[in-house]
Amino acid sequence: MAEELIQEERRGRVVVLRFNDPERLNAMTEAMGRALSAKVGELSGAAGVRAVVLTGAGRAFSAGGDLAMIEKLAREGRESPGGAVRERNRGFMEGFYRLYLAVRDLPCPSVAALNGAAIGAGLCVALACDLRVAARDAKLGLNFTRLGIHPGMGATWTLPRLVGPARAADLLLTGRVVEGEEAAAMGLVNQAVDRERVLPHALDLAEQIAAAAPLAVRGARQALARSLHADLGDQLGFEAEQQSLCYESDDLAEGLAAAREKRSPNFEG
Repeated sequence: MAEELIQEERRGRVVVLRFNDPERLNAMTEAMGRALSAKVGELSGAAGVRAVVLTGAGRAFSAGGDLAMIEKLAREGRESPGGAVRERNRGFMEGFYRLYLAVRDLPCPSVAALNGAAIGAGLCVALACDLRVAARDAKLGLNFTRLGIHPGMGATWTLPRLVGPARAADLLLTGRVVEGEEAAAMGLVNQAVDRERVLPHALDLAEQIAAAAPLAVRGARQALARSLHADLGDQLGFEAEQQSLCYESDDLAEGLAAAREKRSPNFEG
């Protein structure tokens, strides 16, 4: 493509990343994944970025995986089952997942703005973000089994943690598609809003995150991630360590002063 597959737009402390292949409904190609991973790498070293919003150009967030890529791998698998071809396909797919799941490596929180369909791998990328806002009429689904393929890109890990094992089984085993309202009701997305409000609402959430103390936000994000595997005692130790770090920060002094003076704090990070 002549244009970048991932568009970047700076809005002060918030960065918008946009999948930019609208003619193919932002299909998850290897090239798109490499572009996203590269952008994440750039942002990881960028000063002043406090939140990232991920969305799609055109009428979809992403309609899913690259069918041409899947068909090629399937053809090779059928022609030479097992052995070296199976191992090559396994390695390729794991590397492919990691390109898109690089959003989990961002040093700041991410918000997925689901402006339209988010299907299969497209929804998996949104599930890897910290928060999700969807259009009320957006079509969301993990349709892997309806294509004849096992779920991938972390779907079996992220989904049960968001909606619980029963709802995860429903969505993954049937491959059914839900709209934004039902997705919000089950916790698949945080909120469902009118389509024209998706990006503005996601940006508002990102700005609220950006207005909070960066050190505290990063620590809270790490704590939420590790809590899935930690017992209470271990988590208490982590919280105490993070609070002790905050005690050394200028931002805590600013937050306390702002609370006393009944004004909004100005955190510098």
